[in-house]
Amino acid sequence: MTGLATADDTIRKEVARRRTFAIISHPDAGKTTLTEKLLLFGGAIHLAGAVKARKAARFATSDWMEIEKQRGISVTSSVMHFEYNGYRVNILDTPGHQDFSEDTYRTLTAADSAVMLIDCAKGVEAQTIKLFQVCRRRGIPIFTFINKLDREGRPPLDLLEEIERVLGIRSVPMNWPIGMGRSLRGVYDRMEKRVELYEEGERRGIRVIPVQGGDDPAIREVAGEALAEQLAQELELLDVAGDPFDHAKVLAGELTPVFFGSAINNFGVRTFLENFLRLAPPPGPRKSADGPVEPTDGKFSGYIFKIQANMNPQHRDRIAFLRICSGRFRRGMTVRHVRAGREIKLAQPQQFLAQEREIVEEAYPGDIVGLFDPGIFRLGDSLSEGRDVVFEELPTFSPELFAKLTMKNAMKHKQYQKGLAQLAEEGTVQVFRTAGPVEETILGVVGQLQFDVFEYRMKHEYGVELELTRIPYRFARWVAAEKVDPGLFRINSTLVRDKDGNPVALFENEYAMRTAMERMPDARFLETAP
Repeated sequence: MTGLATADDTIRKEVARRRTFAIISHPDAGKTTLTEKLLLFGGAIHLAGAVKARKAARFATSDWMEIEKQRGISVTSSVMHFEYNGYRVNILDTPGHQDFSEDTYRTLTAADSAVMLIDCAKGVEAQTIKLFQVCRRRGIPIFTFINKLDREGRPPLDLLEEIERVLGIRSVPMNWPIGMGRSLRGVYDRMEKRVELYEEGERRGIRVIPVQGGDDPAIREVAGEALAEQLAQELELLDVAGDPFDHAKVLAGELTPVFFGSAINNFGVRTFLENFLRLAPPPGPRKSADGPVEPTDGKFSGYIFKIQANMNPQHRDRIAFLRICSGRFRRGMTVRHVRAGREIKLAQPQQFLAQEREIVEEAYPGDIVGLFDPGIFRLGDSLSEGRDVVFEELPTFSPELFAKLTMKNAMKHKQYQKGLAQLAEEGTVQVFRTAGPVEETILGVVGQLQFDVFEYRMKHEYGVELELTRIPYRFARWVAAEKVDPGLFRINSTLVRDKDGNPVALFENEYAMRTAMERMPDARFLETAP
C-alpha cells in the first residue's frame, strides 16, 4: 500500500507543476517570437532565430519545415517543452494563418489554457476572433499579451474596450504602459507596485524600481511630467471603472489577465511568464464516453491529436503526438489501442524542441509525447492502460476549396500513394475519389495555402510532382441515407467517396445543395463525416 500511495503522490505532484498551453493570434502578431523568448528564459535555446532573417540563415526554432523557413510563416503546429522555476512548461505553437485552422483547432484540444497575442497597433484581428471562440467554447482560461509596445500603437484603454466588445470577455490589466513607441519608458506593475524600465534592444535582465503607487515621484523622474500624469489618470480610471482581479473568474474563462510588452525586445516577457505559471491551471479532467477522466487517476490514458510525417526527412518517419490525460507514461509500456482493439508497445517515445528530439523515459498528464507511427494511428485515437477509454472526438471541418489531382510521372505511383495517404491522415488535406468508370482523386481543403503546402511536400518529401486543377465546388456534405443515387448529383454537383467509402456530395452553390436536399427528404446532409 505504501508503494501505491507514493506512486499516487508522485502523479499528483507532477500534475500540479505542469502548465500546457497554446499561443493563439492573427498572423504577424509576433507569436513565434514570443514562443522563442519563452524558450530563452527557460534555457531551452540560447539564440533566438528571427523568422525573417533569412540572409543570416537564422529561422524560428519552432518553424522546422522547409517551406516555413522560406515563407517566414508557421504552417504546422509544433510542440516544445522546458523547465522554469520548478514548473514543467509545454508550449503548443500553432499556425496563425487561417488556412491551417484545422490543425490549430485540433491542437487547442490538447491545451489547458491559451495565451492570446494581440498587436498593439492592429488590435483584435479576424483569426484571433476565430481561435478565441474555440477556446471560449472549451471553457479554457485565456491570458492576453499585448505585443509590440515598442512601436506606435492604439491607446491601451481602446484596446481593452475592443477586447471586451469584440470578444465578449472582461479584462483586467496586470500592468500598464508608460508611453508607447518612441516614448516608451516602461510598464507599471499593478499587482506588485513597481515599474519595469524599458531599455531598447534585446536584454534578458530587467531594471525594476519599487514605487508606492501610480503617482509616486520616482515615476516622474524616469518618465517625465506628461507621461507620469497620464499614467496616474489612467490607473485611477482602471481602479474605479475596471474589473478587479478574480482568480476564480480567470480559471472559468470569464476574465482575461492582460499584460503589455515587446517580445522582440524581451520586454515584459519574463514577468508575463512568471505570472502566467502562477495563475494558469494545471492539467484538469478530460471528457470521455464514460465520464470525466481525472489526471491523478493511477492508470495511464491519452489521445492522438496530431500526426506529422517526415519530421526527419532523412528517415521518412511519421510521428503521432499523444496528449497524456491520466496516470504515468513509461517508455516501453504496453497499452490498449482502443479503436484497433489490441495491445501495442510504446517503444520509442520522444519529446521535442521543434525538430530536435530526445527519448522520454516517463511523462505525466499534460505532457505531449511523440510516438513512432508505422501507420496504426489516426487522429483522435485513444490509448489506455487496463481499460477502454474513449475521449471526445476531435473537431473536423468541411472543406471549402477543391482540386482534381493528376500525377505527372506515372512511374512514381507507389510514392504518390504513400504520400497521399500519409498527408491525408495528418489532416493536411481531405481526399475524395470519384464514383465514375474512371476514378479520379479530388482534394478538399479549408484554405488555398494548404494546396501549396501539399504540393510542396509531395515534391520534396516524396519526390512526386503533381498538377492540381481547381474545380468550382464550394461545399461538401456527407450524405447519410439508406441508398444514394449518383444520378441525383449531375447539375452543379457531383458524388464522391471519402477515404472510408462514405458518400459525399460536392456542390457549386447553395441552390444546388438545397435542390439535392429537397429531392432526398429522408437523407441527412452532414458537414462532417458521420
